Amino acid sequence: MSDPGAIARESLEAWNRRDFDKMRSLMHADYSYTGGDGERHQGADAGMAVAQMFATALPDGKVDILHIHTAGDVAITEFVGSGTHQGDLMGIAPTGRRMSIPVCMVLEIRDGKIYAEREYMDMAHVMQQLGAMPAPATA
Repeated sequence: MSDPGAIARESLEAWNRRDFDKMRSLMHADYSYTGGDGERHQGADAGMAVAQMFATALPDGKVDILHIHTAGDVAITEFVGSGTHQGDLMGIAPTGRRMSIPVCMVLEIRDGKIYAEREYMDMAHVMQQLGAMPAPATA
């Protein structure tokens, strides 16, 4: 498989199935992950740790793909992740609250594998939904 859009879709669908072996098989040997914190992490273990953290924190979590756009060896995917907070999420104890977050994921593909993954999301929005951060004041 070398179609960036198909690779992006398969990666997200594998997460929905909790097929972590499939996710890892889609990662390039030189894979890197940059998430909501803006920090770049090298290696498939970094990406797998994030995927598993969200799966543990949101056991009923799922990703709904809205759009996948491709340009050359890049796939830009818009999706909404949602689920019920039932496990530790970045140090926040389970709240039992539902959360939903729009995400933009950019994947660079090399040799038919995910070489670089960058995700853009508003983590403050998640923290507000979980009650870990107050909502901003309105005028």
